[in-house]
Amino acid sequence: MSNQGLAYGLSAQIKKKLDGKRDPGQEAEVLDWIEAIIGEKLERDKGYENILQNGIVLCKLMNKIKPGSVKKINEANSMPFKIMENINAFQNAIKAYGVPTTDVFQTVDLYEKKDISQVTQCLFALGRTCQVHPEFTGPVLGPKLSEENKREFSEEQMNASKSVIGLQAGFNKGASQAGMNFGKGRMIVD
Repeated sequence: MSNQGLAYGLSAQIKKKLDGKRDPGQEAEVLDWIEAIIGEKLERDKGYENILQNGIVLCKLMNKIKPGSVKKINEANSMPFKIMENINAFQNAIKAYGVPTTDVFQTVDLYEKKDISQVTQCLFALGRTCQVHPEFTGPVLGPKLSEENKREFSEEQMNASKSVIGLQAGFNKGASQAGMNFGKGRMIVD
C-alpha cells in the first residue's frame, strides 16, 4: 500500500476535513450489513478502511447480492494492481446493478484512503439500490429510494389554481416586515 507519512500545510487541512466527514456510526452500520449478507465475521480490529481496502470483501458482497457479477476475485495477491483490479471489478458490478455513477467512489478513495466517507456513501447507495430489486431479499441499508408519484389533474383543477395568489407573488394579506428591526443598527465609523 502507499506510505504517505505525515501531511503538512494544505494537505493536512484537506485530510482533517475529509476525516471530519466520516461517521463511525454509519461505518459500523455498513460493516454490520456486509457481515449479514456475506455470512462472515469481519476483522473489525483492523479498522473500517483496512477491511475494505483490498476489495475482496466488496467483491464477495457484490457476488452475494448478484451472483456472478464479479467474475474473478484476486484473493491471495497483495500486489497493488491486483488490489485495484478488485476495486474496479466491484465498481463495474455496482454500476451494472444500477447504482448511479455519481454515487460510485474513485479507486484512489479506497486504495490510498483518500476519501473513506465517499466509500461509505457508495455502499449506502448500493444498499438503496438493492431495495429496488425484487430478487434481493437480504437485509436493507439506508432509506428506500423514492418512487415516482405522477399525478393527473383535471382541466377544472388546473383552472381553479390560476385564481390563487401565491405567497411568492409578494402579497400576504397585508403582513409585511415594515418596522421590524433585529439587533443593533449598522454603524460605519470613519
